[in-house]
Amino acid sequence: MDVDAELVRALQVDGRASVQTLAHRVGQSRAVVSARLHAMLADGTVRVVAAVDPAFLGQHVLAHVSIRTDGVVDTVAGYLRGLDETVLVSAVGGAHDLVTEIRVGSMAELHELLADIRRLREVGEINTLIYSTVVKGFFVSDYRGDLSLDDTDLALVELLQRDGRMTYRALGESVRLSPSAVTTRVQRLIDGGVIRISAVEARGLAHRQLSMGVGLSLTGDDAAVVDALRSARGVDFAAWTLGRFDAVATLVEPSAGALYAHLERLRSLPGVAHVESWLHLAVLKEDYARTLRAVPPR
Repeated sequence: MDVDAELVRALQVDGRASVQTLAHRVGQSRAVVSARLHAMLADGTVRVVAAVDPAFLGQHVLAHVSIRTDGVVDTVAGYLRGLDETVLVSAVGGAHDLVTEIRVGSMAELHELLADIRRLREVGEINTLIYSTVVKGFFVSDYRGDLSLDDTDLALVELLQRDGRMTYRALGESVRLSPSAVTTRVQRLIDGGVIRISAVEARGLAHRQLSMGVGLSLTGDDAAVVDALRSARGVDFAAWTLGRFDAVATLVEPSAGALYAHLERLRSLPGVAHVESWLHLAVLKEDYARTLRAVPPR
């Protein structure tokens, strides 16, 4: 068993789980889990952070944009990394050179942003997918729009965006509340779908895990395919899309062989007509933190 991989999966489900709980879930001693967790956090293999649900931020349009560049990708990648609207920028191998995930408030904002990207001299072509429904994603929760947040809540969210495992005592000292009061507030934010606290694992050719994006064209029982994506252990993200694919997913596996085997399983699913893939060579940005002071209290 790959202890690190199992530990990351447990943290993706609950980023604030205690070491004792994590040890129970991965079937290892508390000492082993504590040491591995400390090592992965210290060397940047894993970050545990809070992500604010896009709906809470008014980001009602989520898009996956593939970009082909004319020449080197550094200039375009640097431009994309600097945009507040991007949460992911990755250099990929495949028909395109870069992919980015964009979150904006409206289709008009998306069109304007895409026009800005097209105007870059180094951009040869862009292709856009709109997420119609996110069916699996550790950083999309289920904000219901029925919570009222005050300045203390917003301050807690911003602290947890930097360190999702910050102790309740440390959080309380920062916002001048008792640990028990902070515990109640944080749990309310999680239960209300405002935030989700999970693990971000470093991925790419230089890291322990490889990541691949896949686009699926479907015929037949679409729901069965999405259910398979939702339940698969090696799928970090899956969404219904509008565009050249009916669905997209992100696969994360420890080796090229494991990625190939996963692709073969996807191709064999009834209802899958075609699968297109792109390998994430280097994830250049994966940042879900957002300044909340501009968000009106709710």
